[in-house]
Amino acid sequence: MTIESPHTTPQNAGTEPGKEWWRSAVIYQIYPRSFADATGDGIGDLAGITQHLPQIAELDVDAIWLSPFYRSPQKDAGYDVADYCEVDPLFGTLGDFDRLLTTAHDLGMRVIVDIVPNHSSDANVWFQEALAAGPGSEERARYMFRDGEGPDGSKPPNNWQSVFGGPAWTRITEADGSPGQWYLHLFDASQPDFDWNKEWVRAQFRDILRFWLDRGVDGFRVDVAHGLVKEDGLPHYTPPENAGSMGGGIAPTTEDAPGGEEGVTLEPGISDLAGEATPPYWAQEGVHDIWREWRAVVDEYPGERILTAEAWVEPLSKLALWVRPDEMHQSFNFPYLEAPWSARAVRRIIDDSLNAFSNVGAPATWVLSNHDVVRHASRLGVTAENPQGSGLGPDSMGLPDTATGLRRARAATALMLALPGGAYLYQGEELGLPEVIHLPDHARQDPTWFRTNGEKYGRDGCRVPLPWESDKPAFGFSETGESWLPQPAEWREYARDVQAGDPESTLEFYRRALGVRRRLDLGHGTLDWLSGYPENTVAFRNGALTAICNFGTVPVELPPAAERLLASQPFEGAALPPETTVWLRG
Repeated sequence: MTIESPHTTPQNAGTEPGKEWWRSAVIYQIYPRSFADATGDGIGDLAGITQHLPQIAELDVDAIWLSPFYRSPQKDAGYDVADYCEVDPLFGTLGDFDRLLTTAHDLGMRVIVDIVPNHSSDANVWFQEALAAGPGSEERARYMFRDGEGPDGSKPPNNWQSVFGGPAWTRITEADGSPGQWYLHLFDASQPDFDWNKEWVRAQFRDILRFWLDRGVDGFRVDVAHGLVKEDGLPHYTPPENAGSMGGGIAPTTEDAPGGEEGVTLEPGISDLAGEATPPYWAQEGVHDIWREWRAVVDEYPGERILTAEAWVEPLSKLALWVRPDEMHQSFNFPYLEAPWSARAVRRIIDDSLNAFSNVGAPATWVLSNHDVVRHASRLGVTAENPQGSGLGPDSMGLPDTATGLRRARAATALMLALPGGAYLYQGEELGLPEVIHLPDHARQDPTWFRTNGEKYGRDGCRVPLPWESDKPAFGFSETGESWLPQPAEWREYARDVQAGDPESTLEFYRRALGVRRRLDLGHGTLDWLSGYPENTVAFRNGALTAICNFGTVPVELPPAAERLLASQPFEGAALPPETTVWLRG
């Protein structure tokens, strides 16, 4: 069945080039297991999402993006897919998905779904057939099986390490009980990598795309879009010590405290490091042929269906290759997400982003939080280095001050939403949710925690279920009071019902910012930098709007007689306080 969205009716199919919806869209990420639980089992589901879609529509966003809800053993929260065309019973049924899709479209929001092409679950029938068929079979060729090194094949084929920690290879036992081949898993051992040199794999995924496009989805967020293709020969490779968890470099840091402004230096991405080649498992040239195939598929459908790349690639000029006119429509801007609290660093990344993406005719996209990173209401307040993938826990260095983190997060959000291009929001950031730091060890579920023997806390802290109602069990997430990750007691003060209607709340701040952004069509605007402001200030004009963010520690004088449209924090007078962003007109 095909369900047309109000945004994708036939009259919109011929949108003027440069004005397509996705170029300026605000897209709200929903992490299904943590959004809302309609069945009472403590895990969010599709019916729970559908119940709360009107509240998301009130934010004035253009689309929602759903993290995986496919059939899965859930060893990596659904990114280990056992069946790409079935809904996991944990989340509901295909009928529940269709109702969600129809409801979102009726509310004027498009629906983007995650797709995970780098690897499947080891419970996927394709992998089980590969195990049964044996070495040299067509079935085994679907995945990256290799003989081991050494006279008895007892050593892994190479020295690659998993993103989640530990070796990236696991040896199997063959059907006859003998030690067998090894298979590659760049993530958990339960997530074997496909061999994308095989046409069989490519054909399966083209069919998967069409299955969901035929149902009416408006696009795909492509997991690990910089992966899939590996260098011929699978050579040994040791990444530099400061490589991030996805192989694309780490967050820029300062020579002093990460939260400071002085002495800012930007760490290079892996591809920029002197003497370092691109890792043989990321960003290989052959991956672009796959995205051209996928683009041809989505272009068969009306209504401007899109592909968005999760590509941890640096520098930005290289990331822009993922969004050339015949490949992806968008790519997440992780260098922007990883920027420190520094005017100089942020301005440089904005400039580099606009230049890199405009050179290939693509919009810049902006993002500050998602399900894989420390929430920016905490990340921007840390006072020690916190490399991507490490997470935050009780023993982390430089734990954030809650007030400082939220103040900076609101200022950063206001700056982001004033920029031309698209923007992504992560569920709960509109409530100002911080990272949950004090999760008990026994409650943690991220594979990173287990594969590093607790050295890295991983991503559980940004995935704690949302608080909807302050006086309900599980704060309204589940009527039974169950919650797959424990919610802290202070979630009560962040609950949506507490914030609704409070003009100083983070929720109402997001509503105002998104409303002004739409009215002034900021996403389709043009950025012009403004001079005359202190070095620790970012100031620009986008159409009729002037945006000024004070990264410093002293107030900044504002232009006289300007109309104040929005401020990330309330303030009086004509001086912009530290760690505050203001939108002006006139």
